[in-house]
Amino acid sequence: MKHRIGFNALSRNSAQRTALKRNMVTSLFRYERIETTKAKALEVRRMAEKMITRAKVDNVHNRRTIGKDITDEAILAKLFTEIAPLFVERKGGYTRILKTGNRLGDAAEMVILELVEKTVKADKKAEKKAEKKADEKPAKVKAAKPVAAAEEKSAEEVK
Repeated sequence: MKHRIGFNALSRNSAQRTALKRNMVTSLFRYERIETTKAKALEVRRMAEKMITRAKVDNVHNRRTIGKDITDEAILAKLFTEIAPLFVERKGGYTRILKTGNRLGDAAEMVILELVEKTVKADKKAEKKAEKKADEKPAKVKAAKPVAAAEEKSAEEVK
């Protein structure tokens, strides 16, 4: 029975465990999805959900409190400006855990930890790529015509 055991120590001392969780939460907010073991994901989820709840109210105190754990200022800004506004109406359950099977080396149960809502920025990137592809096709056709004309001129000069 797990009475009076507040957290999983993850076979690490407190400094290592704190660093591990901080790094994984930062990666979760950066990439919005990470693959890890089930035990680590459950611990990181606790920390991430508390941070998102606090980030829903953007003030100096909350930024400094979360800033103790997330040292990357760009990720901290992303949390307050992009991620937290997605969850304003939601009262909890900001992340989901998807099981992916066991790891080959040690048969550890692997999972994907991801945010339930996706930021709009990823969709904008896809739209920009589609626009670039659409813009590139006419550019290639335009470039081909002058080259063909130049070849005809050089062929006439040879005659």
